[in-house]
Amino acid sequence: MCGIAGIINKENTIVFENDIQELCNLVLHRGPDGNGTYIYNQTALGHTRLSILDLSEQGSQPFHYHDKYSLTFNGEIYNYIELRDFLKTKGYTFNTSTDTEVILAAYDFWGINCLNHFNGMWSFALIDKLKQEVFVARDRFGIKPFYYVNDTKKFVFGSEIKQCLWHLKQPKVNSEILLQYIVTGYENYNEKTFFEDINELPGSHYGIYNLKDHTFVINKYYELLKNESLFKNKSEAEVILNFDEVFLNSINLRMRSDVKVGTCLSGGIDSSIIALYSSSVSKDDKYEGVHGDSYDKSNNEWYYAKMVADSLHIKCNKATVTSENYLESLDDVTKTQEEPFSSPSIILQYHVMKKARETGNIVMLDGQGGDETLLGYERYYPALLSKKNIPDFIKMLNYISNNSKLTLASCLQYYLYFKNAYLRKQVIKSRFSAIKSDFMNNFDWEIINNHSKGYEDIFDLQHNEIFSYQLPHLLRYEDRNSMRWGIETRLPFLDYKVVEMAINLPIEYKLNDGWTKYILRKLMQNKLPDEIVWRKNKIGFEAPKDIVTTNIEYFSTLVSNSSLINSIFSEPINIKLLNNKQLVWRLISIANWERLYKVTY
Repeated sequence: MCGIAGIINKENTIVFENDIQELCNLVLHRGPDGNGTYIYNQTALGHTRLSILDLSEQGSQPFHYHDKYSLTFNGEIYNYIELRDFLKTKGYTFNTSTDTEVILAAYDFWGINCLNHFNGMWSFALIDKLKQEVFVARDRFGIKPFYYVNDTKKFVFGSEIKQCLWHLKQPKVNSEILLQYIVTGYENYNEKTFFEDINELPGSHYGIYNLKDHTFVINKYYELLKNESLFKNKSEAEVILNFDEVFLNSINLRMRSDVKVGTCLSGGIDSSIIALYSSSVSKDDKYEGVHGDSYDKSNNEWYYAKMVADSLHIKCNKATVTSENYLESLDDVTKTQEEPFSSPSIILQYHVMKKARETGNIVMLDGQGGDETLLGYERYYPALLSKKNIPDFIKMLNYISNNSKLTLASCLQYYLYFKNAYLRKQVIKSRFSAIKSDFMNNFDWEIINNHSKGYEDIFDLQHNEIFSYQLPHLLRYEDRNSMRWGIETRLPFLDYKVVEMAINLPIEYKLNDGWTKYILRKLMQNKLPDEIVWRKNKIGFEAPKDIVTTNIEYFSTLVSNSSLINSIFSEPINIKLLNNKQLVWRLISIANWERLYKVTY
């Protein structure tokens, strides 16, 4: 896990060493164990290293291969041992025990198709000196970031937006993305960022930069497909066994490390099953968890996290954050995230990663992806109404009656909202009537309509959530908060084989008589306390509820002084009078981001 950097001069002039080193210096927190640069004519690569595999100097980057290729790489190829063994049978030899060298050998053997053989997370840039190209790629689900600016003078890329800002100098807002965020809360739903002229390479895509004519072409290499025959005619026992085998393999691959591995432990279903599986295969007798402890008793999960830890005989460290800590941390979290973020709970995640570094857990397992692949959010329930038959509708009523939070009325409201484009438009226009008409006239309704169409089919819904509307921004939070402290997080639920299996599971293994993530509960049954296995109060690393109210005067002034917000709304916004808590936080996050990054129109 590391930081990458790159500059390509389009005027065919050599890149200055100081320039590529400056890009590396901006992300030293991602790689505190070393850094390096390489200049090849008008192209430069940079790298900051967080040593996880092969801690020797042989693992340093940029990495060179037989004077044909040079690579800067961020991430992990978990199945590198199996790939290396295969490539050895094809005559390849290896001088290191790194996954970096395996990437280069795999590219030499398979070309661009090597991406389909990797199981892991990655963003990288590879100079192919024979083809005079730079091959860049990002993993299937976009776990590791790749940002770039492509203008008339340079192609600049890196692991973080601040490296692109180095080239642009004056940060300007992307008003389209800003408006969508205010109205819908959508972040990172396409290749655009909150900054004008800065894009990200989408997950499942690669790009080829031609060094001769300076063209840059992006292509997709992976698609998540529906496979209705996957579990056809299989008993419940067989389905559960199949999932168990695939998920355990994902855990085993992600335990490969030459440094200490721990796990994030909220006490929820996802983190509990990861702790259960990973602690059972860990070779470290001091295997540990880290818990984000809220001082608010209404959303404090320490009781559950401790119960899991005690039952598995592992230590669980607390990252305790006070109301004062939240405000003190806000500026650094905003700088770390680089874009507005949807909830103050991101600050608690930031402190969890800080505690992981303090306790020496350099690699952390985490549960991102479990909700999106196994229907863990209550707002997914209305999609079941699209079945349009009485038996399924009755099942839906059972789901609701067994759930303490979601009512039939709210479920129907969700359903009607997502089903009726006219209703959606009227609701949004009414709710955001204070936004200037010239902004709303340019609002992209197609984006929200595409999201809503997903509710007509469970597979489409999950596909949208994984690639556009939910998971991408969670992965951004995860990457920035962990790498801020030089922590590598690994996500077992996002092993592509787990995702392909989970998304094609029959619905009854995801939602069963009101029980979300039913298959995970069956796997944990008799292995963890029933109070964990059959708990329903989903919380996660949630921020205390009084964070905004405790600091309301400060936040009110912050928002009222925002030039971006004032330019969008037709009248001054008083967040004290808003009853939409999500909107209040969005405005706070925008205003603080604008202030810290000095963003203008």
